[in-house]
Amino acid sequence: MRFAVVGHVEWVDFLGVDHVPVAGEIVNVRDWWDEAAGGGAVAVVQLAKLAGGATFYTALGDDDLGRRSEAQLRSQGVEVEAAVRERPQRRAVTFLDVRGERTIATIGSRLVATADDDLRWDRLAEMAGVYFTGADTGALRAARAARVLVATPRARAALEGSGVEVDALVRSGRDPGEQGQPEQLGYSARVIVTTEGSRGGIYSGPDGRTGSFESAPLPGPVADAYGAGDSFAAGLTYGLGVGMELDAALAIACRCGAGNLTGRGPYSGQPTAADLGLKRGD
Repeated sequence: MRFAVVGHVEWVDFLGVDHVPVAGEIVNVRDWWDEAAGGGAVAVVQLAKLAGGATFYTALGDDDLGRRSEAQLRSQGVEVEAAVRERPQRRAVTFLDVRGERTIATIGSRLVATADDDLRWDRLAEMAGVYFTGADTGALRAARAARVLVATPRARAALEGSGVEVDALVRSGRDPGEQGQPEQLGYSARVIVTTEGSRGGIYSGPDGRTGSFESAPLPGPVADAYGAGDSFAAGLTYGLGVGMELDAALAIACRCGAGNLTGRGPYSGQPTAADLGLKRGD
């Protein structure tokens, strides 16, 4: 079974600090590194670890950081379908404090693909599952051809007024920018999953079914929260794509989010199919 992500990637400078500086303060950076990350990149690498590979539809800057982003993702088992923009790769700076919280500042506007880009959009119809973090409405409609389509409300520019029904909308209950009802925004969702961090979360469906789910036990101490939400969404996309019932898919998603929390940065804590006791395609 094949999976894909349609979305964005950023080149991120990660800075480990005791706390995020307040106005006028100087803080010491304990450790630092840089690599390709962002919601789309995190999710597609998690899907690749679960499925043995995944495809990423995105846009990259026409510079060294754009090329490095593509090379890194390919080295992580990702097939990259990328449009190249005549502009710098989008960047970000992420502070990782000792409590495990992440604070992010982005630099430049988000780069995403569009349906007009010469990418193999027809291949999305072959996918068992697609996670959509950003593109245009044409790309969203192409992604709808997949067996399962999961989206984040952060892809609002494509979702609003599209009339597209997604199988699951994954949002953070702690983020005001991810609230709002799809029907009021011109699209629909069969299931809305609202995460609540360590408290798990809740879900609701159009048939009136509602429920809750618990967070998964952490496989180690918390390192940082960067990428936990997108790893969760990737796990849900995988579970629904292989045909799991919602409760089982949410359990996989929670384990992906929990694993991510225990690794420093975006990828080191993400579980593989073997880590979860899954055979690929299960």
